[in-house]
Amino acid sequence: MPSTVFQAPWGRQLKWISALSAALLLAIPAFLMVEAPDTPSLLHRIAVALPPAILVLGALFAIRGYAIQNNTLTILRPGWKTRIPLQGLVETRVDPQAMKGATRLFGNNGLFGYIGLFQSDRLGRFRAFATDPDKAVVLRFTGRTLVITPDKPERLVEILRQQL
Repeated sequence: MPSTVFQAPWGRQLKWISALSAALLLAIPAFLMVEAPDTPSLLHRIAVALPPAILVLGALFAIRGYAIQNNTLTILRPGWKTRIPLQGLVETRVDPQAMKGATRLFGNNGLFGYIGLFQSDRLGRFRAFATDPDKAVVLRFTGRTLVITPDKPERLVEILRQQL
């Protein structure tokens, strides 16, 4: 079966959060380097290196898109992929309100994506691989829930329902 690929568009809020965070993460070491003492301490060197490292790490976990092939959902990232088997998928639906009011339990809440473990009254505990919450697709499996945000949510749901 050929792979069906979907893009992961960025919502306006994600663009702003990522741009402001990147600017701050680059400004901090620049300021610290300008104000550096003649012999910087280990703590100072760590403070200069840590913000760009956070920026690079965030970029490595960014979501570029999604692919469906051979009963597997693949989260496309820069240079690597996260594969999620679709066995046990019991429901799939488009839900632009899925992430509204969700609290991040672990993960990233705005630097290049909304990625990680979240909790909400609406969905309970769920994993998100999202870039534009307005395009949210909820995938309910036996015992777990996943939220993704493809460029064509209705089309992705249609393809998954055919596989169900």
